[in-house]
Amino acid sequence: MHFETPPEDRHASVSTVAMPRDTNALGDIFGGWLMSHADIAGAILGYRRAGGRVVTVAVESFIFIAPVFVGDLVSFYTDVARAGRTSLSIDVSMFAESDWGGHDVRRVATATMTYVHVNEHRRPVTIRDPGEAARRS
Repeated sequence: MHFETPPEDRHASVSTVAMPRDTNALGDIFGGWLMSHADIAGAILGYRRAGGRVVTVAVESFIFIAPVFVGDLVSFYTDVARAGRTSLSIDVSMFAESDWGGHDVRRVATATMTYVHVNEHRRPVTIRDPGEAARRS
């Protein structure tokens, strides 16, 4: 699920500040910078849900909604959209704050990315059952 506003029931997977070095030639925050951080945020949730290493195999969608400015605090919230045998689709919702106090929060982009759980030989492996750890304890 993509979030319209930052969800109150979870922390951001990643939060970072857009810096002058992250701009394109025209002074706007480079879209690739946002995409890179979204991929990291999605991979964090993917790793946790799969129980180990994941690799990005597809960007199903990436929609830029509003600009990100130098100095904005950008937060990336994630949610599992779909879990298969070896792959996960992760929704990433991105929000920027200009004042860092939570008063000027705007959604700036959404993405859906697919990750595959792999072993040490980079071969796909089955994603663990999320209830497995709970049953062991």
